[in-house]
Amino acid sequence: MVDLLHSFIEYFTFSHIMVVVYALNTIIALGLIFLDSKSSTATMAWIMVLYIMPVFGLFLYLILSQNIARKQIFRMTENEEKNFETLLSWQKETVKSDLADTQDLPMRWWDMITMNIDYSGSLLTGNSSVETIFDGKEMFARLCRDIRNAKYTIKVCYFIVKDDEIGRAFIDLLTEKAREGVKVRLLIDALGSRSIGNKDLKEFKEAGGQYAYFFKPRIRHLFFRINYRNHRKMVIIDNEIGYIGGFNIAKEYLGYKKKFGYWRDTQLIIRGNALTMLNARFYMDWRYASGEKLELLEKSVKHAYKSEGGMIPIQIVSSGPESNKEEIKRSMMKMINGAQKSIYIQTPYLVPDASMLESIAIAARSGVDVRIMIPCIPDHPFVYRTTLYNAGILIKEGARIYIYENGFLHAKTLSVDGEVCTAGSSNFDIRSFRLNFEANAFIYDKEVTQRMDRQFEEDMKLCREYTAYDRAHIGLFERTAESISRLLTEIL
Repeated sequence: MVDLLHSFIEYFTFSHIMVVVYALNTIIALGLIFLDSKSSTATMAWIMVLYIMPVFGLFLYLILSQNIARKQIFRMTENEEKNFETLLSWQKETVKSDLADTQDLPMRWWDMITMNIDYSGSLLTGNSSVETIFDGKEMFARLCRDIRNAKYTIKVCYFIVKDDEIGRAFIDLLTEKAREGVKVRLLIDALGSRSIGNKDLKEFKEAGGQYAYFFKPRIRHLFFRINYRNHRKMVIIDNEIGYIGGFNIAKEYLGYKKKFGYWRDTQLIIRGNALTMLNARFYMDWRYASGEKLELLEKSVKHAYKSEGGMIPIQIVSSGPESNKEEIKRSMMKMINGAQKSIYIQTPYLVPDASMLESIAIAARSGVDVRIMIPCIPDHPFVYRTTLYNAGILIKEGARIYIYENGFLHAKTLSVDGEVCTAGSSNFDIRSFRLNFEANAFIYDKEVTQRMDRQFEEDMKLCREYTAYDRAHIGLFERTAESISRLLTEIL
């Protein structure tokens, strides 16, 4: 046996191994061209990586390029699909008449509402209040207070819960509520929350709490689905209070990490019928991750748009790699294409695909006041260089770019004409639009939108404008780094 292995090693030289690797890469490249549904730019990016870095590229492809859409991980039962389709059909027919008395909803956004109902399966809901929080300490204090006051149920979904003083305090609070008899479910992403293990949640489980990891690897820290992350951030308390936004649970989100300093983010707190859709989204994710058998409609979507639920129209739109529809991206593009006066965007990563970039450029060239705010601190160097490259493109088209200098900007918001806005977990990048599991609230209300706009304008006081002069004076190293980074845009 030893002699056979020795002969094998002697025969298969490095050249033989490379021939095999290139042969495998060629088969993969042909599959990408003829069988895969990736965009042409993503296909070319992968082919470039496979041939320039054959061994490492093959390894990257095997880890990063699985097709989740084929697996249909969020399946509804036949009865659930039938009932949900009935709700959607009812809304398509009645949405305009139900909203006829809503003075703050201009008719020009009705087609966007219809698109989200038809394309995204997102029910329009009436809501009594939408609060906005922009500071991490305030958000965490408010969240803890609402959890302490919970009497019946707490459902939590976060990308990141860290094993630090903030994460441990949060888990201790959930444990306390579970011990009181409150039904607590905790869903965390296995990669984002990798510092939290079963041992850390033992007391929580013993107290009666339930938890699940999204895409949990069979061997801890060995992530073969590293490219697909449940990036959603949602909390539903007693089916009365819903949280959705950009904050995770860790000390940096409260501004306690020196590297980032002050953390600027956006959190929505919703009361009203939008919680039916937040519930539906949570239970779909929970059902997949935990394996618990739940009747989706019975647990979540009991009613859709009801005027007694409030008069703030909201649609919760979710998207992810389980489909190729890119629902959140298309909703944002519809907003941008419908803009007549202003577009305000806040994002930590400005890495949209060509179609989104073109939509923004067209709006700027049409005389719309386009303002985009990005951070001054790069938490991902390649992505940040691509952000600056895209900023340069949009500056040439007439958009104004602002670099936030008061810490780290993590807010993910878009508002148009002071009339409609969106906030949630989705960044303004290809990863969020195509690879991550995301959820955003689309709000058709002038008061809420103008509140977001006022905060944007306050944030501008803490920014410096990034101009054509800045672009003309970047160094050769930075220009080279940007050029290389942008080639990898589709797989960053």
